[in-house]
Amino acid sequence: MIDRSMMNIQSLNKLISMMFVLFLLTIETIAQTKPSPPDQASINSFTSGMKKMPGFLTLYWDEGKGKIWLEIDKLDTEILYYASLASGLGSNDIGLDRGRISPAKVVKFERSGNKLMMTEQNYSYRALTDNALEKQAVEESFAKSIHWGFEIAAGGGKAVLVDATSFLLQDAAGASAAISRTKQGNYKLDPSRSAIYLPRTKSFPKNTEIEATITLTGEQAGGYLRAVVPSTNAITLRMHHSFVELPDDGYEPRLFDPRAGINSVSFFDYASPVDQPIEKRYIRRHRLEKKNPGPAPSEVVAPIIYYVDPGTPEPIRTALMEGTRWWAEAFEAAGFLNAFEVKLLPEDADPMDIRYHLVQWVHRSTRGWSYGGGITDPRTGEIIKGKVTLGSLRVRQDYLLAQGLIADYASGKPDDKAMMDLAMARMRQLAAHEVGHTLGLPHNYIASTRGRASVMDYPHPTVHLTSQNTIDISDSYQEGIGTWDKIAINMAYSNFPDGSDELEEIDKLVKAYQREGQMFLSDQDARPVGSAHPENHLWDNGGNAVDELDKTMKIRKIVLDGFSERKIREGQPLATLEEVLVPMYMFHRYQVEAATKLIAGVDYAYILRGEKDIPFASVSAEEQKKALKSVLATLKPEALALPPNILDIIPPRPYGYGANPREVFSRTTGLVFDPLSPPEIAAHLTLGFLMHPERASRLVAQSAMDPDLPSLEHVIDQLISATWKSPEFPGYEGEIKRVVDKLVLQHLILLSVDKSASSQARATAMFKIKELQGYIADSPTSVSNGQKAHNYYCLSLIEGYEKHPEETVNILTPLPSPEGAPIGQMDQSWLEPACNHDELPFHF
Repeated sequence: MIDRSMMNIQSLNKLISMMFVLFLLTIETIAQTKPSPPDQASINSFTSGMKKMPGFLTLYWDEGKGKIWLEIDKLDTEILYYASLASGLGSNDIGLDRGRISPAKVVKFERSGNKLMMTEQNYSYRALTDNALEKQAVEESFAKSIHWGFEIAAGGGKAVLVDATSFLLQDAAGASAAISRTKQGNYKLDPSRSAIYLPRTKSFPKNTEIEATITLTGEQAGGYLRAVVPSTNAITLRMHHSFVELPDDGYEPRLFDPRAGINSVSFFDYASPVDQPIEKRYIRRHRLEKKNPGPAPSEVVAPIIYYVDPGTPEPIRTALMEGTRWWAEAFEAAGFLNAFEVKLLPEDADPMDIRYHLVQWVHRSTRGWSYGGGITDPRTGEIIKGKVTLGSLRVRQDYLLAQGLIADYASGKPDDKAMMDLAMARMRQLAAHEVGHTLGLPHNYIASTRGRASVMDYPHPTVHLTSQNTIDISDSYQEGIGTWDKIAINMAYSNFPDGSDELEEIDKLVKAYQREGQMFLSDQDARPVGSAHPENHLWDNGGNAVDELDKTMKIRKIVLDGFSERKIREGQPLATLEEVLVPMYMFHRYQVEAATKLIAGVDYAYILRGEKDIPFASVSAEEQKKALKSVLATLKPEALALPPNILDIIPPRPYGYGANPREVFSRTTGLVFDPLSPPEIAAHLTLGFLMHPERASRLVAQSAMDPDLPSLEHVIDQLISATWKSPEFPGYEGEIKRVVDKLVLQHLILLSVDKSASSQARATAMFKIKELQGYIADSPTSVSNGQKAHNYYCLSLIEGYEKHPEETVNILTPLPSPEGAPIGQMDQSWLEPACNHDELPFHF
């Protein structure tokens, strides 16, 4: 018994020892092992006590910690993400507008262990095929972009929970980069002064909207920035984030035709047969379905609804709603009944919510661009959100134009209703124009020569002269949608017969509008200053640019001759007359540009192989010479001189009324109005158009191909005859002539050293400078002392140019022009040495 008991005790001790060793090993193993993945935890348990916002992506708000938690239950599913600015900076120059939308991204949330990657798909390169391996080959050949990596905090089943706070408090719209790019300072995000903005954070069944207040801190603030922020050491904005369900596959993409006048999205399709183009293009348009599909008119399944910002004041708000509503007529003409509606945005609606197509009223410190854009599905071209931004100061510039043309603030006389009518007519046209962009339409700048056929042109106010030579502005802007607009909407949205070839149907529609005399040409053919088409211009009027220039110069003369202190209200500082004067004196600037394009101009259209009877030819010699004559007439001293009734009434600025340098003429006379600066500015613009290196090079080429067409030598000879070789004037007009002569020499020098011009264009300019040198040297000695000084100065410039041509370019520095584009800005950098031919922003 004892022996057996001892054995049992020994066995028990061994067992206890083994268990103890096993326990120690287990403890060591646990100590060396990382915690179990947190996705074993319950989301419900983790978020207990937080405010839950269920929706497309469910949100949890932790009030105590100021954090937003995001429940992702759509792993490996494509969704749309984009950032936008809910509150802006207020500077047109920096460009951070209220409501500005950043490019949309198709993203996936992909899990890797304890991390969740937000990965942007690369839809610029694809393979439209059912072959999965072929698709994979393309996907692996081009980079993707991971925009954020989240740490998973909890999870259950197919859903995970992540802390999205840091992601949401970033500078997602690139505000600091925009400030740096415009040289307005060096700024970065300050997390301690940034937080979630809960009133605009909501989740809906198909979209989740989250907003944050962010603060940028920095130094070296520039003038644009200082003008709009209360303190330059802290810039606070509101950043908005949108997560959106992508549209279903019920939308049918429509192929792009360059003649159809519709914007496009493009991508490379590596599944394309070798004998077919690899780049594919779809047009941009809204999804619009008929209840009864087919070409016949039908009610729609769901209308397109646009909302107007209720923060817009009256009567502008009504004008915007009326102009936007014009598009209903275009859709009805295309067979879609009750397809387009306009409403006022509900007061409790979030303007950043993707469910609302929005016309938004935006304030800035200076006048500037309006634009139309939005969010498009990059996979198909389907427009998901239309977004219009209208700058509020533009309407004041319209009113200023009307004021300069017809105002007569005589004592006791009420304001002229016609001025407000013009401004509201422009607001209706502007709303229709920008909404047109959000419907898929680009600019059509040739429409103004087809009887104002499109709201997608840039319209200069149409001004008529009555039989009594008075100004009539009652027909300044068109009312209603244009003929071209109906054509374009029909090509973009119409239902074609079942089984038909889509491109063949579009081709039929193109040929139909061509037979009607309509045409489509856009930005690339109009914006560049050296562009060649004789009818495709910005801010022009009339069917013939030269005839309209002659008419515009007559209107300008009548307005300037009648200009008086009655152009402004009683009690207003008299010096502010200059702001009204500027657009009247420069009233001809865009028509000069239009007429100049006939010189070395080429008539053409967008042509596909197989098309016949489509124009492609140089403008006739007769038309070019007629244009040259009218353009040179704008350089005459009598055309450039300000009448005495103006020079005698503009005093220096009073205390408290500093001039905005963009809205008045630059000067060399200090506080006193400079009578020579407006002629210098206007002449410099005309010469910049006429002597542009691309135009000069085309003149050389066209005369080589056809000796009957004007040559560059002919144009320069005519220019010098109209300026240098014209009779000497006394007094004020004589000084203007000398200003213009110096500018002619300047532009010849610029052309001779411009490497973007053809070698023969540069050689011709150089030769003409040498001829001019001889002409000046042989000038009569009987001229005035002012003319002798002028001749001596210019001969010295030419001598310096011959020794150091590259250095001479900057000796003459013409004064910059005030801001142009009747209701916005123009980039005049092309007039400077080492010119940069960048185009302007697309929407205006």
